[in-house]
Amino acid sequence: MKKIFLVYGHYDDNSFNASIKRTFIESAEEKGHEVDCVDLYKEKFDPVYAGEEPSSDVLSHRSRIEKCSVIVLIAPIWNFRMPAIMEGWIDKVLAPPWAFKFKKLVGNYGYPLGNLGGKKAIIFCTYGSPRFAVATFFLNMPVRRLKRGIFYICGIKDILYRRYFAVPFVSEKKRKEFLDDVRKTANKI
Repeated sequence: MKKIFLVYGHYDDNSFNASIKRTFIESAEEKGHEVDCVDLYKEKFDPVYAGEEPSSDVLSHRSRIEKCSVIVLIAPIWNFRMPAIMEGWIDKVLAPPWAFKFKKLVGNYGYPLGNLGGKKAIIFCTYGSPRFAVATFFLNMPVRRLKRGIFYICGIKDILYRRYFAVPFVSEKKRKEFLDDVRKTANKI
């Protein structure tokens, strides 16, 4: 059994992202895993970071992450990034020195040392665009930024990024295929 910390970032309980969340939780729990879900909109998470000390909700999320072996993010990609509430969560929770520190090399140069090694990350993202546009014109920016720019720096190297394209425009059959992929992903943890 694994402990999973799931962070959900969509405001609409009827969205396809909500279907991903429900499908993932049901599938993971059927396999005997424990899922701790944070719904950022329902919890009214404040994404604005202005240099303050971590709040009680940030400290709670960090404590729960320390106890888990898998971190799951579920959110749409809007304007080639996650919604501001999820981006703010990343900025506040996965921040130095808790998630990573910088080891000084020469002068002002250094490299990050992640504190969350040994954990797995799974990212589920939906896109309104077709795959071709994201891969060709925007060089897969969201994938690279989330994997390399966030989780690698935190020390997490085991990362699975599942993405579902053109969600508003695909058939119901295709949406079922997407949800089957979510089930398979949860079953392989």
